Formats: sequence, structure tokens, C-alpha cells
Amino acid sequence: MEKRALRIIKGWDPFSLGTGKYQEEAAEVIGMLHDIDHPSDLAKAIQGIYESSFKLWIPLEKCVDISYKLLAVKYEAKHII
Repeated sequence: MEKRALRIIKGWDPFSLGTGKYQEEAAEVIGMLHDIDHPSDLAKAIQGIYESSFKLWIPLEKCVDISYKLLAVKYEAKHII
């Protein structure tokens, strides 16, 4: 589950800096993914992580989109086990 989720979050480029520029943030998001089950809550956490690191704001809608993708991977993994 973590590998797939990490691929998704590493491929997300909210500031158009290049996909390899978000290593620390990706790891933080994966950590939050283990504890958060609601898309809006995860989106707010993602928004806060990236805003804290880059001092730039991401619209919550973009964060909600990625949070749904990550949670889909999480729930899919739960059903396989």
C-alpha cells in the first residue's frame, strides 16, 4: 500500500517544480494517511504540510483530489488483506 501511495504522492506536482522536489512532504503525507480516513481531513493535512514547507498555498480542491486517490489505495489494500 505504501509503495503505491508513495508513487501517487511523489507524482503530484502542485507547484510545477518537478516531481522529484517533494520527498519530505511525500513521506509526511504517507504518515498521515495511516491515521486519517476522511478525504477532507487528509486534504487539510496535505495542504498544511505543503504550505509549511514551501510557504505557498494550494487550493483545498487540489488537495481533496489527491486525498481521494490516496485513500482509494489505502482502502483497496485493506480489502486485499
